[in-house]
Amino acid sequence: MSEGPMKDSPSREAVLTFVNDVKFAARSLARSKGLTITMVLTLALGIGTNAAIFSLVRGVLLRPLVNSDEERLIYIQQSAPGIAPGEVPFSVPEIQDLRAGVKTLSSFGEFSTVGFTMIGLGEPREVRAGVVDGAYFEVVGLRPVLGRLIGPEDDGPKAAGVVVLTYPFWSNTLKRDPSVIGKAVRLGSGFGDRSATIIGVLEPSIPYPADTEIIANIVTSPHHLSATMQNGRVHRMTELFGRLVPGATLDQARAELRTVYAPMIKDHPDAYSPQARFQIDAKLLREQVTSGARTVLLVLLAASGLVFIIACSNVANLILARTVRREGELSIRAALGAGAGALRRILLAESLILCVAGATLGVISARPLLAVLARYASRFSVRALDLTVDSSMLWVGAVLAVIAAVLLAFVPRLPSADASNGISLSNGSVRITGSTNRRLRIFAITQIAASFLLLAGASMLLKTLLSIQAAQTGLDTRHVLAINVPAVSYGKTPEQVIDFYKESMRRIDALPGVTKTAFGIVVPWRDAGNFGPGFQFSADDHVRGPGEEDPRAQLRTISPGFFAALGVPIVAGRDFNQLDGISKGPDGKDKEPVVIVSQTLAQRMFPNRDALNRHVYWTDPVMKFIPGISTAPHRIIGVTADIDDEHVVPGPSLTVYSPFEEGPIFGGRLFIHTRADPYSLVTPITRIIRDMSVDQPVERAATLEDVRAEVLTPDRLNTVVFGVFAAVALAIALVGVAGVLAFSVSARTREFGIRLAIGAQPRQLLTAVIAEGALMAAAGVLTGAACGYVLMRLARSSFEEMQNPSALPVAGAVFVLLAAAVVASVLPAARAARVDVTEALRSD
Repeated sequence: MSEGPMKDSPSREAVLTFVNDVKFAARSLARSKGLTITMVLTLALGIGTNAAIFSLVRGVLLRPLVNSDEERLIYIQQSAPGIAPGEVPFSVPEIQDLRAGVKTLSSFGEFSTVGFTMIGLGEPREVRAGVVDGAYFEVVGLRPVLGRLIGPEDDGPKAAGVVVLTYPFWSNTLKRDPSVIGKAVRLGSGFGDRSATIIGVLEPSIPYPADTEIIANIVTSPHHLSATMQNGRVHRMTELFGRLVPGATLDQARAELRTVYAPMIKDHPDAYSPQARFQIDAKLLREQVTSGARTVLLVLLAASGLVFIIACSNVANLILARTVRREGELSIRAALGAGAGALRRILLAESLILCVAGATLGVISARPLLAVLARYASRFSVRALDLTVDSSMLWVGAVLAVIAAVLLAFVPRLPSADASNGISLSNGSVRITGSTNRRLRIFAITQIAASFLLLAGASMLLKTLLSIQAAQTGLDTRHVLAINVPAVSYGKTPEQVIDFYKESMRRIDALPGVTKTAFGIVVPWRDAGNFGPGFQFSADDHVRGPGEEDPRAQLRTISPGFFAALGVPIVAGRDFNQLDGISKGPDGKDKEPVVIVSQTLAQRMFPNRDALNRHVYWTDPVMKFIPGISTAPHRIIGVTADIDDEHVVPGPSLTVYSPFEEGPIFGGRLFIHTRADPYSLVTPITRIIRDMSVDQPVERAATLEDVRAEVLTPDRLNTVVFGVFAAVALAIALVGVAGVLAFSVSARTREFGIRLAIGAQPRQLLTAVIAEGALMAAAGVLTGAACGYVLMRLARSSFEEMQNPSALPVAGAVFVLLAAAVVASVLPAARAARVDVTEALRSD
């Protein structure tokens, strides 16, 4: 009966002993409140940052999708790296070939992104919509939270138009109104208008491949039913999803897709140019939706790891300095018989108290930090939008606390029972042994090395951002207001649509402060990519070289005065007038179509020649699918300075401008140049347009300066986030350097007194201590540079887009660290120079 208690007694004794150690450690730490608070706050910073960022990485990269059976859900990619980065959508004939030939996929789901004007659901608005076939929702495995979703019964040209609302649109814009089910809306596009009925609300899910407000069936888009869409192999505008048959693997599906794709390229050489290098691939949908954020999040995780290393190194320095001051106490314990295990247990108990307190505070602070980081990460992955805090943050904090506690407990060197390690037990003066001194400096150098990596990275981002912001766009961005006024063609002829824009521009021009109003189809930078890589074209006397293809240019439809409104000069020829674009002249004869071209296009197609009155014409096969586009030769009447509306850092631009009487009219944007406050015009302009048509959406008014700033937001956020990391790391590291030097000065008081007594000057001691701090900083920079080089080599093996840092940011980081280390060394150095010789010589 007594065996049980006897067996349990050693474990109970161990527990009691550890509890006593914890109580003693708590009393000991309580006597050093300032030091304890500093260590807890430092650990809280390191642990809280890592807990928040790990939760972010887990939520974006590792968390399962809501899609049912997601391990079988794939995204099928077509790409043409020779002409455009990223994915190229599929055409209907391509999808039909894949359906017929691929057997490892049980079904395909089609998704096209379309811009609609929507009338009948509150204010008329421009919406981004997904147009899907009847199999889409079944393939992607999503469910409704209200009503039903689009199914096979909604396919076909005779089906009724139906609309499913996305959850964010229903929740945020419509305030979760359940009565929207069954309401009728009118959807308009550049190809016509259709009526549709709202049938359901989609569950919260990842909006991929596009963030849309609504999802409609194919019949709502007249263009999707047209023969050009159904038969044009080069008319690519559909994203493709697939579901693996049970037992099939992703690798098998990839292989079969490529096997079926190869004959498609061979049988239709006109649709797959060799220069484009068309290819097909497939990914699990979860991998696809996280690919844009993976690099950013992994770099962020590495940055938080460096902060954790810096925080632990700083606390290790503080614990080491505290242990040196306590070596008298520890030596007495050792002399009285305490073994190394008992002494280490005391240190472990103190470390655990510090780390648990730091982790608790860190996890509490990690919650608001995670919310901020989620908004930041949403710029790179929509998965961050629905991120929630879960138990992972708690166990990450606990694991980091245990790791830090164990590491910190083994930092100090324990005294032996027969040695005092340089401690005078009589007066408790502090003397640092060579081993302890080396450890203090190693930890300080570690902090500086990690800070250098963060500071160099932040400097690179800052330099990139500054160079982007300083780039000259060639546009008067501050004084140009851009407003989305999409074409509403319901009940109107194309001529009436153009007359609507002409009249609206005339009325807006009459407003006080307006200097010029013009029409365009693209807001620079905000609408980048709407027309893909551009269209192939040729020109008079242009001869392609062997293996070459026709160059590509962007097509822009504009009104007269467009260049004046944007502040862009016409370098040769003239602007459009009201008669350009009209097919017949006053005499009834056909008029020659005209265009204006960019300066780079003119120089490339007509080198050393005048481009005026020469001709360009479209050769791209996709042009036959765009209504209103003529492939006949167009006479060049003007050459304008380049407008690169695709890239925030402008480059050479090949652009052909067409008069908007000729078309095509897609979208619809008004540009208002003013010397007054541009935003003061939004209300009167909206009133003018709504007076002309109550169903006309008027949205997204912003100056071009603010549009560009919005596009640059991800770059700015990167710089701010990593800049904050670098600043925090630098502050901690400098405190560590100053602490090491202050402790060194305290321990060397007698040495400094002797040196002063034998004739040394105070400034020599001042210089020596500052040089000691600069030397530690230099060693940290060299260590950080070496680690950074190794990390860069490893990163480039995984991320091909990774580039070596330029010299200026690295030199800037070196200068900041060295200068900051010198500043941090000044206070301890001044203390060394002010040592009282008499008091120093009396100390033992």
